[in-house]
Amino acid sequence: MEGRASPPRETRARPAAAVLCRGPVEPLVFMANFALVLQGPLTTQYLWHRFSTDLGYNGTRDRGGCGNHSVNPTMQEVETLTSHWTLYMNLGGFLVGFFTSTLLGAWSDRVGRRPLLILTSLSLLVQVVVSILVVQLELHVGFFVLGRILCAFLGDFSGLLAASFASVADVSSRHNRTFRMAVLEACIGVAGMLASLTGGYWLRAQGYANPFWLALAVLVVMTLYAAFCYGETLKEPRPTRLFTLHHHRSVVRLYVAPAPEKSRKHLALYSLSIFVVLAVHFGAQDILTLYELSAPLCWDSRLIGYGSAAQQLSYLTSLLGLRLLQCCLSDTWVAEVGLAFNIAGMVVFAFATITPIMFTGYGLLFLSLVITPIIRAKLSRLVGESEQGALFSSVACVNNLAMLAASGIFNSLYPATLNIMKGFPFLLGAILLFIPSSLIGILEKATSHLEFQQFPQSPDLPGPEDKRAKGAE
Repeated sequence: MEGRASPPRETRARPAAAVLCRGPVEPLVFMANFALVLQGPLTTQYLWHRFSTDLGYNGTRDRGGCGNHSVNPTMQEVETLTSHWTLYMNLGGFLVGFFTSTLLGAWSDRVGRRPLLILTSLSLLVQVVVSILVVQLELHVGFFVLGRILCAFLGDFSGLLAASFASVADVSSRHNRTFRMAVLEACIGVAGMLASLTGGYWLRAQGYANPFWLALAVLVVMTLYAAFCYGETLKEPRPTRLFTLHHHRSVVRLYVAPAPEKSRKHLALYSLSIFVVLAVHFGAQDILTLYELSAPLCWDSRLIGYGSAAQQLSYLTSLLGLRLLQCCLSDTWVAEVGLAFNIAGMVVFAFATITPIMFTGYGLLFLSLVITPIIRAKLSRLVGESEQGALFSSVACVNNLAMLAASGIFNSLYPATLNIMKGFPFLLGAILLFIPSSLIGILEKATSHLEFQQFPQSPDLPGPEDKRAKGAE
């Protein structure tokens, strides 16, 4: 214990010597989401195809039959089975991921971000290998659930996002943190857009197997980048046991332990806000492909690829919109504008019966994704530097809980309302989004007061709040 100053210098030097270059975290998020979005709609379409074959339904390949708006019991059974198996996959991932995400995020506060990034990269590799085996060998679709569980056990995409956002928080200032997090989310969108366009055309040309092989190749490159090229951002990483309750306790302490640098009420309410936003996002994403495959839209894989690309494009348009709106509005008002467009898009989806209206709904989502980076940045400012990993692991838990709630609500509600109002889940999503809109508005003044009180020497928050703070001084 006597040379306390020396070990931090040694641990700081180790990451630099262990990598080929000190690359940023954004390429990891880009490659991970490219692989995931490439697989997502393909998995849904593969389940649809498998169940259609088993039940003797020829689906959208018979355009005349799909154009008939009368109720087809076989098609409804295919939709129900596909929706339920999607729910099983998400449920399996959540039950395991809820434990591992809290463990791994807090662990990265001590050992550094790179070990977690490598572990989560391997988790995505395992999942795509299982998917390839199911498609190539025509195994039972239950193996998709097994792949999802194994992926969640090793960290999953939520663990990768926790490490990535914590890495950005490590190196960003309070002034540019919101925009840096929006850049990270834009990487998610651009990757998703490219994957959607690639997957739709490739599926039509060569079937299901080859896009999964491309996802595997991308994830191999990603794992190598995490291991040898990513530059560690934690200043003083140190060896720490992985399996210990200390990591879980550090997450719980964020919300229950009194401390001058954070408000438990604000942490809880912002966490609730991001939970509702993510639940609506994941829920709509779960049923969109199914909604588009069936009557009256009857989209083929090419149109589904266009729709998915339009959805992912909103990450990029939200980044540009955030940058422009921050010139004249505070972060809170930018989030409110984004929520308004998100609500409008959900309402249009609920009543869409033809392709142009469906794409109008996608167009209205162009600012819908400014909300999550703003809430993440606000949460990050409420905790200390040594708690960023624990914070974003708790956000990962919220992410997993939102995914479970979305799957349970939307994938159960969709088949239940097919004969009443097919787009009702989207209408429900629009109603739910009024909850974060109200919470963010109510917390705006209180949160601003807390931030300026806690950091009186850093009046560099973006937007008009700066001017008000300087004027007060």
